[in-house]
Amino acid sequence: MKYVILSIVLGCLSACGSKDNTFDATGAFESTEVIVSSEANGKIMELNLQEGDRLEAGAVLGYVDSTQLYLRKKQLEAGLRSVDIRKPDIRKQIASLEQQIAVARSEQQRMENLVKAKAGNQKQVDDIVNNIKVLQKQLDAQYSTLNKTTGGADAEAESIVYQIMQLDDQLQKSRIVSPQSGTVLVKYAEPGEVTAAGKPLYKMADTDILYLRAYPTADQLTQLKLGQAVRVFADFGEEEQREYPGTITWISEKSEFTPKGIQTKDERANLVYAIKIAVKNDGYLKIGQYGEARFN
Repeated sequence: MKYVILSIVLGCLSACGSKDNTFDATGAFESTEVIVSSEANGKIMELNLQEGDRLEAGAVLGYVDSTQLYLRKKQLEAGLRSVDIRKPDIRKQIASLEQQIAVARSEQQRMENLVKAKAGNQKQVDDIVNNIKVLQKQLDAQYSTLNKTTGGADAEAESIVYQIMQLDDQLQKSRIVSPQSGTVLVKYAEPGEVTAAGKPLYKMADTDILYLRAYPTADQLTQLKLGQAVRVFADFGEEEQREYPGTITWISEKSEFTPKGIQTKDERANLVYAIKIAVKNDGYLKIGQYGEARFN
């Protein structure tokens, strides 16, 4: 009977001892959090989200008042039409001089034929030639003036187009859009409030993948590398524990003192290295939840 009792006691002690050392490192689950801020100034007209909502990337959640931006854009569009109307019609404005030159050349040809037939006067031909030269210079000058006027109008129109593009960008930024898929953690603003560029609207996190930030010792670190598969355990009550496959995605390059509340396999180790273990969330894991990692 003594031997039986002794065996049971030793078995219990062995079980308790192994339970205390079943993990290699512990920590808490965390996620990559994103604080979404306003990109525009003005009153928040709509903000359709609540804490705990699941958001998809690119989802439009609301908008900031953009009435003044829209009116400014319409004003610029009207100015752009005005510039287009004021542009000179070069072909029509030089048509008269071109017609005069054509008539003068025809008259020159007629007079030259008369001179050849000894029925005309060379001075008349020279006068026509000189007149054509004057008309051609007038045509060149007018063509140059009209080209400069058109070029100035085109430059003015281009400037207005860029201003419209700027307003389009500001109007786009007036919309509140989810930058990524994830869950809303905290809501900082409400419809009707006045916001400004850079002011936080809400905080979200991608909870599909959580990261167990664990703290192995320097001795354990020699057995770890990026991409290594490890086992992760999470407690759900006193008895229930779930196991998840994990992958080491980050290892700190410098040591730190053991954070308060973190247990290590060797309690005498004061210096540890932080690592992150990526775990696919099945919906049960929560940010801040305690977890254990086993490397072997």
